[in-house]
Amino acid sequence: MSLPKAELHLHIEGTLEPELAFALAARNGVTLPYADTEELRRAYAFSDLQSFLDLYYALMAVLRTEEDFADLAEAYLARAAAQGVRHAEIFFDPQAHTARGVPLAVVVDGLGRALDRSAERHGISTRLIMCFLRDESAESALETFEAARPWFGGRITGIGLDSAEVGHPPAKFREVYRLAAEAGLHRVAHAGEEGPAAYITEALDVLGVERIDHGLRCLEDPELVDRLVRERIPLTLCPLSNVRLRCIDTLADHPLPAILDAGLLATVNSDDPAYFGGYVGDTYEALAEALHLDRETLRLLAANSFRAAFLTEERRAELLAEVAAYEFPDGDA
Repeated sequence: MSLPKAELHLHIEGTLEPELAFALAARNGVTLPYADTEELRRAYAFSDLQSFLDLYYALMAVLRTEEDFADLAEAYLARAAAQGVRHAEIFFDPQAHTARGVPLAVVVDGLGRALDRSAERHGISTRLIMCFLRDESAESALETFEAARPWFGGRITGIGLDSAEVGHPPAKFREVYRLAAEAGLHRVAHAGEEGPAAYITEALDVLGVERIDHGLRCLEDPELVDRLVRERIPLTLCPLSNVRLRCIDTLADHPLPAILDAGLLATVNSDDPAYFGGYVGDTYEALAEALHLDRETLRLLAANSFRAAFLTEERRAELLAEVAAYEFPDGDA
């Protein structure tokens, strides 16, 4: 699906394909507990979010050097470009790396190597969003925030909140989000994936987020839906992730049509594509087939992705014009 689009919910660690994982393991002398890439792929059968996170964090052991992080980001950007991505706002999890002895500078500068040349190599503008692990302490988030200050306004343009949602309400991170607002950073947060709709409200009211990552369960609260529509708060939906993590049974059951009918500013993203069965273009194609989406609905989703992105107005207008001018190949949607 070459329709021009932005990807706004993408964990760079979640783009670690089995082949690259084994290549980096060999380069860094790391032994993986799998015989080969096929055995590793078979491990990508998850019962819930936590079962995914256990494997996700274990495989990060292969990421050690700036070169590793640059290779990881470059591999994603090449795949994304081939699927029509023109702008990507990329999440990364610093605590997952510093906790195993990888300095923050190695992570940020390694990713930055690939992101700095992305526009020239792939035609993709980028933003880097530093996420805090919500199952870690608020103090750990504050320490990470302060350590990252040298990159604010340059490499790092926003903060987010991810990992295990249930039992870790947004308000736990009130202080670090206050500091981020003072520093002029964009603010997003995962909410309403496995956690309740009330977490979405809390993320808006307590953290002051500009965008809700996932937000699937907003439909459980009609007043919240009205507010999201009225305030034009975007949702970064990840349908393939929702199915693989058992939030919904099948893609045909996904509430995307109801979300669009309600007037919500919904976008479609891949989340952790190496683990969940497809990149963002694959996701558009799978949704078109499962939900019988027509071309104009797909065009709306693409336009929404640029409306929801942290872009200059000039860049946004340029990309929206690309969406409007796009001609679907015969046979698409």
